[in-house]
Amino acid sequence: MSRKQRYVWSSGILSLGAAVLIGITCSAASAALFSCLIAFVLKDMGLAGMLAGFSLAAGAYTGSFIRGKYRRNYGMAGGMVCGCIMYVVVLFCGYAFLGEFAGIKKFLLLAFAGAAGGVAGVNSKRPRYLYQ
Repeated sequence: MSRKQRYVWSSGILSLGAAVLIGITCSAASAALFSCLIAFVLKDMGLAGMLAGFSLAAGAYTGSFIRGKYRRNYGMAGGMVCGCIMYVVVLFCGYAFLGEFAGIKKFLLLAFAGAAGGVAGVNSKRPRYLYQ
């Protein structure tokens, strides 16, 4: 990209929004995959809570990892903010669809997974096309 052009990762707010959107998309995709696994293979709802938590954590980690990889600074703080924003989205969606709020366990899960993803993203190898 030219020096005159700005991309989404150069802005703090836009990069955070993109990371949250990527994280929610990843969470939804893994939740759909796990629901198909439960419905067609396992035939038992015993693992549904654990797999739902895993899909939320995977989404927060992925979104924060990508943000940290491209933004290259404030990995832990940015990841925690990404996880907190994802929690707010889960909180409002849970209240809108189920009529109940998400618990503190989901907040802690998303915050810690986001922080871990942000740290891993900042400390990972930088994409080659960003060197130019």
